[in-house]
This record gives sequence, structure tokens and C-alpha cells, in this order.
Amino acid sequence: MQSHYPVVIAGGGTAGLTVAAQLVDTLDPSRIAIVEPSTHHFYQPLWTLVGGGVFPKEESRRDQADYIPTGVAWIKEYVSAFEPDQNRLILKNGDILTYEYLVVALGIQIDWDRVKGLRAALAERNGVCSNYSYETVDRTWENIRSFKGGVALFTQPSTPVKCGGAPQKIAYLADDYFRRSGVRNNTTIKFFSGMGSIFSVKKYADSLMSVCRRKGIETYFQHELVEINHRQKEAVFKNLTNGEHVTVRYDMIHVTPPMSSPDVIKQSTLAAPTGWVEVDQFSLQHTRYPNVFALGDCSSLPTSKTGAAIRKQAPVVVQNLLAAMEGRPLDAVYDGYTSCPLVTGYGSLILAEFDYKLTPKESFPFDQSKERYSMYALKAYGLPAMYWNGMLRGRL
Repeated sequence: MQSHYPVVIAGGGTAGLTVAAQLVDTLDPSRIAIVEPSTHHFYQPLWTLVGGGVFPKEESRRDQADYIPTGVAWIKEYVSAFEPDQNRLILKNGDILTYEYLVVALGIQIDWDRVKGLRAALAERNGVCSNYSYETVDRTWENIRSFKGGVALFTQPSTPVKCGGAPQKIAYLADDYFRRSGVRNNTTIKFFSGMGSIFSVKKYADSLMSVCRRKGIETYFQHELVEINHRQKEAVFKNLTNGEHVTVRYDMIHVTPPMSSPDVIKQSTLAAPTGWVEVDQFSLQHTRYPNVFALGDCSSLPTSKTGAAIRKQAPVVVQNLLAAMEGRPLDAVYDGYTSCPLVTGYGSLILAEFDYKLTPKESFPFDQSKERYSMYALKAYGLPAMYWNGMLRGRL
């Protein structure tokens, strides 16, 4: 195996593939390597709708090989260590890979074991489900469609997660389905979040709280799920304001597990004290290693971790990486733009778009805080096509 490449991209998810697809427009593809062990690529934003029974999960999966740009080296291995002082990576098989420039795009780590009993509960299929893996996402729909009434819980941790709005979206779809199936009148829906509010931008938060009131969804904030006892069907939450533990009985629970930066990043000198790759929030260049850039979920960028954010981050990384290689100033700037398509039911959606300042940056000439079918159609049908055929091909 060739052991040196001018540009190495660690991670072949949304961020890594988008950067690679744009880089090959300027760089000889043979100068680029992608380190990615997965043989399949997943369009994870679809998993909310898979969990809601709109699509089969197979719609979200494609072969990874189809999206590696032609001529780019694909190294099918895990990164086991970063050694940026030596400009090298250690791979899981023991190989050493050196580089002149590094793009870190390893995504986010799902910490299933931080909720005591969660793995065992998911294995038992006893009313516990999660949209956050390909293996478990279809179980959410199994639970929703077979629900006969009782208490349905939906959780969100206090940690950053993939798409900050996703934990509540599945609750809205469940409410909608329960009404259609005739069980909503004998059902209590509770949404427990470790966050302090339902959303970070007031304009959209006001609309979402109105949705909760209309649907009769009980909301509990600063309550973190810490344990599941699936045999007794009890969930234990920690009240983050006073440290007390609260036990809640359930008949069904959808869990959004805690998430964090991948351990391999946390254990490296690339990490900020928070564990994320420490980059300048505007240039996306590492604050201590000028030949390192990062984007997407593994980065320290203070914005929501979404594919829409990556769509705006990738051109900045590419332009500034090329500028660094040529000794030019890094002029490209990322303003923190991100987007959260907030499904509020079958056929309705609030499209939140905003920047670092939590200022709405809406794309359409109407109030996007209002629920609309057109935005739902964009989410369900338009964005997946744009992702597979545009974004991952370097056409934005």
C-alpha cells in the first residue's frame, strides 16, 4: 500500500465524500486518499421517516464504492491514532499513513453504553427503540404501528446529537399515527430533553412549543435519560437542575442516545478540551496545526451537526485547503449556517435555517416557522435526491 498522500481525508461519510468530490475538480485524484472502513453509505436524515413508516430503511443505504471519486485511493481501514506532530495516521491494521494536509471528517460517536441497560433493552425488543442505527431504525416503526395505548416516551440527551431536532420529530410522527390508528385518546406522550429548551432559535422554538401544546405532548427539559429497566418498563431520568433521579413508567420509549466526539479524536492532540477537533470556526483550519482542517460532526464548530451545515462547510474547507497548499491567504469564511427540517407530522414540516448568531437565514420567501406540506415534500423527496446526485458528487 502507498503510505504517503499529499491530502488524506479521515472519514468517508457525508463530510469526507463531499470534500473529496470537490477537491478532485482541482487536484489530481491520485494525490488524495480517503480512510473509511465502511462498505455502505447511509443517508441518515431519512431515518426519522423510516422510523415513522414512510420509507423502508433500504432507501437510505447505498454502496460506498459508488461515491468514492474516481482515481481517489480508498483505504478501507479504521484510524486508530492521529499523530499530527509527525503528519501521520496509525491505522487499525498497524499501517502508517503520512500526509502533507489532513482533513478530519470522522463524524460523531454514539455512546449507547452511557445509558445503563440501553443495549440490553434494544436487544429484547420490549417497547424500546431508536432511530440512531440502521440495525434498529425499523424497530421504531414496529413499535409505533403496534402501539395500543399507554405511555410513550421520547428522549433527547444534553450532548450534541446528529440533527438537534430529530429527537422530537419522531414524537410528532408518533402522535400523528396514534391519532390515525385510534389510540391517541388513551395515550400519554412525554418528551424528555436534557436541553434547556425545545430549540436553540426562539422563532422556531415558539412554533415547536405551539405544536407540542396542540398535540398534547408533555415536555420536560433538563431531564437526562440515565437508565432503562426494560423488564419493569421503567426509565430513569436525572434532573440536571437539582441532580435528583426521576423514574417514569412507559409502554414504549424512543431513545436518542448520548453522543460525543470519536474516542480516537478525544485521545489525540487534535482535540479541544471538549473532545472535538479544535478548528477556527470561520476558516475551519485547526487552531494549532495549520495543515489540518476539519468539518462536520467531529469538529468544534458551535453550530448544529447537520448535513446542511456540511454542505456549506465543505466549500470553505476545499477553498482554504487549496489556498494553504499554494501559500495564499485563507479567505473563505463559514458563517455557521445550518438547517433543521423539523417534521411535525405526516405532510407537515417547519424548516429551520440559521447561523452562528442564531439568526434565521431562510431560503424561501415565506415564514419557514409555519408548518407546510411543501417543506415536508422537500425533506422527503427533494433533499435525498440532491444528496445522492448532487452533494456527494461535488455539485452543490
